[in-house]
Amino acid sequence: QGYSVEIEKEDTASGIELPSTWDEYLAILSKKDRHELRRKFRRLEAVPDWKWYAVTGEEEVMSRLDDFVRLMRQSSQEKDEYMTEEHLRFFYAMARRMSQIGLLRLYFLELDGKPVATSLCFDYASSRLLYNSGYDLEYGYYSVGLLLNALCLREAIEQEIGYFDFLRGSETYKHHLGGQPHDLYQMVVRRS
Repeated sequence: QGYSVEIEKEDTASGIELPSTWDEYLAILSKKDRHELRRKFRRLEAVPDWKWYAVTGEEEVMSRLDDFVRLMRQSSQEKDEYMTEEHLRFFYAMARRMSQIGLLRLYFLELDGKPVATSLCFDYASSRLLYNSGYDLEYGYYSVGLLLNALCLREAIEQEIGYFDFLRGSETYKHHLGGQPHDLYQMVVRRS
């Protein structure tokens, strides 16, 4: 009635309905993914000095955002090239505002006192959304990026959050952590 509608597949995203316990979550994974996740955690837990934590307050988030950007850039050439001056300004403004209103959780994994992985998440409407992440490639042996994302997911289960959204993209780690893919569409409505 006077409008034309175009619908086009744009990308893929992944997410997972969270069960009530970590053991129930592990049972959802394929046998291979469950075994690999446990093996990677054992390897990390053998390191004497490791810890993970989240920062949430505006001042603390802003003071740690340089670490986030550094680790994000280190993790892939694509992320490094994405982080233009314009995108940097956006990230800093977005992080400030989202931490002011209590939606942002900035996670770090440290080995021997050094930040080696980071994940930026939003908690909104009973979902945890993994917005972006990065890690130091020198610590790839310990799977620090994947494990930090798994720790974010485990914490979401413990906090009784209902859904973990890996957001846009089809990276393999999302599948290994139980993410179920779904298509994203763009709809354009025009007056005829």
